[in-house]
Amino acid sequence: MSSQITTAFVNQFSANIQMLSQQMGSLLRNAVDVESVNGEKAFFDQVGAAAAVLRTSRHADTPIVDTPHSRRMVTMSDYEYADLIDDQDKVRLLVDPTSTYSRAAAAAMGRAMDDVILTAALGTAQTGKDGSTTTSLPSGQKIVHGSAGLTIAKLVEAKEKLDSGNVDPSIARNIVVSPKQISDLLNNTTVTSSDYNTVKALAMGEINTFVGFNFIVSNRLAVDSNSDRRVIAFATDGIKCAIGKEPSARIDERADKSYATQVYYCQSVGATRMEESKVVEIACNE
Repeated sequence: MSSQITTAFVNQFSANIQMLSQQMGSLLRNAVDVESVNGEKAFFDQVGAAAAVLRTSRHADTPIVDTPHSRRMVTMSDYEYADLIDDQDKVRLLVDPTSTYSRAAAAAMGRAMDDVILTAALGTAQTGKDGSTTTSLPSGQKIVHGSAGLTIAKLVEAKEKLDSGNVDPSIARNIVVSPKQISDLLNNTTVTSSDYNTVKALAMGEINTFVGFNFIVSNRLAVDSNSDRRVIAFATDGIKCAIGKEPSARIDERADKSYATQVYYCQSVGATRMEESKVVEIACNE
């Protein structure tokens, strides 16, 4: 390591990326439950609903309610960012949280985190004591495309599915869409409709909520085998994101690269769907 690059310098670079990742890197980090973990695997407990028992007589036996328990397993994956910097003046900028390199690293890590969360939301969850049981999102939590893009009717149906699943209305509800779905809403809402001004404000970025959902616009949503966009509506506590507690950062001089300085950052990320009733997939024709 160059004599000008101290441990404090590296630590500041790492801290900058962590701060920027929270502020601007990931679009979804603040929309899901986040927990710091250690190790290659993490388990999160699920506690199901239980019913109270009516007392029918004095001094009756105390009823034992068997509250259902399960757990979800998350397998952590390591994501890396590295780049070479030639100019020593640019190396000094690494401690500046507004520098291009710090922001690029934060954005790269944020996109990786978003991909992990989106995949987990609609993917197969590892369930059970040791995570050996697989659980898929049931068909009842999926809204078919109906040869249409995103419509207000589909949003209302997604809300109804969450309501029918007894999702706590006090928990934030989010929906991840691509720019095309915002256009769909605007194009399919008549000017005379009472919803038009709200949809227009949503398209202009003046508001980010509609039909009880916080809208998150992302270009990273997957498409299905029919090339329909897989829009995701979910309650915040329906998806868990696990983040490794010990991110690794290094800044080293590379003799094999004309003594350029290499910046390196690595962090472990994993995610899982916690409850199927709290996630809805909306197929949108594009």
